[in-house]
Amino acid sequence: MSVSDLADSRAATNALLGMLKQDRWRPLAVARFLWQATDRSARQAARRPRALAQVTALHCLLLALARRRGRGWLATSWTLSALHLGLLEQRDRLSAADVLTLVRGNLPVTAVGSSRWSGVLAITLDLADGRLARQRATVSPFGEYADTFADAAFWTWLTLRHEPDRTVRAAAIAAWAVPVVTVTAVAVSRGTMPERPRPALLRPAAAMQGIVALRHLLRR
Repeated sequence: MSVSDLADSRAATNALLGMLKQDRWRPLAVARFLWQATDRSARQAARRPRALAQVTALHCLLLALARRRGRGWLATSWTLSALHLGLLEQRDRLSAADVLTLVRGNLPVTAVGSSRWSGVLAITLDLADGRLARQRATVSPFGEYADTFADAAFWTWLTLRHEPDRTVRAAAIAAWAVPVVTVTAVAVSRGTMPERPRPALLRPAAAMQGIVALRHLLRR
């Protein structure tokens, strides 16, 4: 059975990482890894036309609301979302929690993105989508990874765009980047996907989100 035929996304990722490690990360092996990963992602998206249509409609709506601003941002968000639809596993459509997560990640292209309340709104949406996913039993790897991407995208943008203090900027970026870099490094070195960071490891990132949001809210 080829990697493209594996239904379980984690098993497919582990298979790809295992082959990459076995080939000692040679340039040809890296190119093969990227091709096979993209091919599987495209096949998984094609098997979920309803979810793909939802992702497309949501990003078209955001594009209309943004009045054509942030087209590159939205194009990147759509591509990442579409290529990760295989992480929905057994579901063939987005949940309400998934939609809230994608909206949060695209706040920078909306009118509210630069408002004083944008950080508070992002935290509210973050809490709401997690609670909604648990209440409706729609927790999935797609939602978990979309949540990570949404946090990284929005908070990095808000910090670099609106946080004037260099020390706060450096501390915030470090708090958000360290878990991601660590997980990626472990995955590449071991040739298998590690478990997601424990909540205790993410507390510094959550604390920095609160600090940046509060400073942005109170800033004149």
